[in-house]
Amino acid sequence: MALRHISLRDFVIVRQLDLDLSQGFSVLTGETGAGKSILIDALQLALGERADASVVREGAARCEVSAEFDCPPQAHAVLEEAGFEVADTLLLRRSVDPQGKSRAWVNGSPATATQLRALGEMLLDIHGQHAWQSLTRPDAVRGLLDAYAGISTDALKTAWQTWRQAQQAVQQAKSAQDSLSREQERLAWQIGELDKLAPALDEWEELNTQHTRLSHAQALIDAGQSALAALDGDESARMGSFSGALVLLSQAISNLQDQAHVEPEFQSIAEVLQSSLAQAEDAVHSLQSYLRKTDLDPDRLNALDQRMSQWMSLARRYKRPPEELAGLLAGWKQELNALEAASDLEGLEAQAKAASQAYQTEAQKLSQQRKKAAPKLSKAVTLAMQNLGMQGGRFEVALIALDDAAQHGLEDIQFLVAGHAGSTPRPVGKVASGGELSRIALAIAVTTSELGEAGTLIFDEVDSGVGGAVAETVGRLMKQLGVQVASCADHHLLVSKSSSKEGVSSSVSPIAGEQRVTEIARMLGGEKLSATTLAHAREMLTK
Repeated sequence: MALRHISLRDFVIVRQLDLDLSQGFSVLTGETGAGKSILIDALQLALGERADASVVREGAARCEVSAEFDCPPQAHAVLEEAGFEVADTLLLRRSVDPQGKSRAWVNGSPATATQLRALGEMLLDIHGQHAWQSLTRPDAVRGLLDAYAGISTDALKTAWQTWRQAQQAVQQAKSAQDSLSREQERLAWQIGELDKLAPALDEWEELNTQHTRLSHAQALIDAGQSALAALDGDESARMGSFSGALVLLSQAISNLQDQAHVEPEFQSIAEVLQSSLAQAEDAVHSLQSYLRKTDLDPDRLNALDQRMSQWMSLARRYKRPPEELAGLLAGWKQELNALEAASDLEGLEAQAKAASQAYQTEAQKLSQQRKKAAPKLSKAVTLAMQNLGMQGGRFEVALIALDDAAQHGLEDIQFLVAGHAGSTPRPVGKVASGGELSRIALAIAVTTSELGEAGTLIFDEVDSGVGGAVAETVGRLMKQLGVQVASCADHHLLVSKSSSKEGVSSSVSPIAGEQRVTEIARMLGGEKLSATTLAHAREMLTK
């Protein structure tokens, strides 16, 4: 994974720049003040650094910076969670207006500076005399050692979270004992009230249905008997020659069938009536069955009245619709169970103790692995320092025990260096010499580059303060990373500054051949080129 393309519009003194970067190492050289550091500043802006109005070129409406990278696999989850498009490439874009207001995009979708920074840590690592990005961040230093040791901290983080949650539960229970007790008593009394009623989930609807039917029982019986008499007929319903509908339907069918041989259409009409007769007979049977099992049952009606009255009384007391009483009771019981669990100090403390032991087991295992890996990493970086002309220099990975356990373990990790024999190792970030700092940065980068997440490494004047044989060694070591110093680079880009009526501007252009020889010679001997510096430059390029 690497940086593919960077584009600048109206950034500081750069009017417009579109820079394609091929695989391998691209070196940018130029005179002091030409604008080399501006490109790094632009990249850092695209990767979420704080925006400032000063980055907008004078007179411009806004500046824009975009950087396109190969998309690393570890970024996929971050992109998906934030709703960004996941593709083979990752395009980060940032704009800033003259008021300092900035906007950001990831793969064309609006983003925040925080999201850019999270992605930037996976994409780019800058090494320079004073720009120590990942190698001075405690979490990154710890991550490098853990990666070197080939260990995962996932189990430790899970154990830490479990332990912290258990501790919080104990503290909450201790601070809320009185209120918990009162709340338990209140819930227990309310549950006892509703338990006497014992409301079933759908009981209220069924009570209403039964009560409505029984309270209208006489009217229902009368209606059923009247309908039955009209269908089947009886002595009380007959008046004169009147008979029930079944008899009349049968007579109509018989009359039509008698003349069907004369008028064929009668037969089809008779068949329709025959179907109606069958349905009428079914209705008669249903009415007879209903009337047999239906009576007024005043005792049952009274029982229903009493039951519904109990429901209504409790519903009014707790200001809830009657149909919600069953759910209310279930909810109260769940709350009471939770309160009882929360007030069980012994149980909670036992859980916290078990969680603490689980954390300590994971943390001790991790500490042992770090202790084994630290000397190996120290030795590897120390060897790289010797090759960089720092004979007697020493690199140490220090494990500093913490007073209190932390999410990342029982110790902090710190990188210490001694620039020469006899000196006391000090934290990397406090090394004062620019040349030493450059070489130490390179030694650490050579040893750990394959362990980090960043797919692009930027060395900002990493060869500053070194020369001669050490410079050639720097080139060889950087070759291990896929990079070299200027004379050994895969691609050489020249940064230059020019003035016009419109103001000062900076530009970047690729160089090769004699133009590259001239630039290397300038870097060796200054503006006045000599046959010696030109010959030396050609020799370096040939090597």
